[in-house]
Amino acid sequence: MNGSEKTLTNFLPNLKLTSDCLPERVIVCGDQARAKIIAELMDNPTKLGENREYHSYSGSWKGTKVAVVSHGVGGPGAAVCFEELIMGGAQTIIRVGTAGSYQKDVQPGSLVISTAAVSCDGLTKQIVPPGFPAIADRSIVEALTQAGSSNVEELLVKEGMTLTLDAFYSGVLEFPHQLYKKAGVVAVEMENSALFVISSLKGIKAGAILAIDGFADAELREEYNPHNEVVGRAVNAGMKVALDAIIQV
Repeated sequence: MNGSEKTLTNFLPNLKLTSDCLPERVIVCGDQARAKIIAELMDNPTKLGENREYHSYSGSWKGTKVAVVSHGVGGPGAAVCFEELIMGGAQTIIRVGTAGSYQKDVQPGSLVISTAAVSCDGLTKQIVPPGFPAIADRSIVEALTQAGSSNVEELLVKEGMTLTLDAFYSGVLEFPHQLYKKAGVVAVEMENSALFVISSLKGIKAGAILAIDGFADAELREEYNPHNEVVGRAVNAGMKVALDAIIQV
């Protein structure tokens, strides 16, 4: 089944939506509150549905219909969202998220446009063989970069590889932060790999822009606090960049 086909029942059970209410362009984010904020930036925002972590809205951005849907934290739940959006007819998905930086020059408050994801998650290992690439659509990367250069001159906007990791707090095993930092990976987050792999399998376009909210390899994880003005400014900028980009692809 390709991305343009609808389910036979025309009902998306986990999103609790019917496919006829979804436009082809969708912005996704983990946070339900952020989904509402993005929707309120658009003209004529309408709430489409709500179930568990999945809160869905539609509206118009510069004359183009766009949906916004929250997917919660982590790859498995997010994958359910991505799959059902595609079943509902989504052809373009851009994720607006946050990430921890691996590189000194990518400070908190920067924006990272993910070109590809290193798959250190469990979800993709269950749907594709080892070595299957998790790559963002190049046209979306270019649209995000162009929108970023036009709208957020005061912030660093950087393209690069990101890492998708399931765990947020460590256990007895060490995180692979230093390894991937040496390899040039820019930042780490929790959902890009699922989005990029599923979009490749289903034949749709997908990309992601991430606000950097701290350094992933900081010695004291307890000091992590993304709720500050610098990070908030980057999160807000990322929303508008994604809206401008999604109507260009």
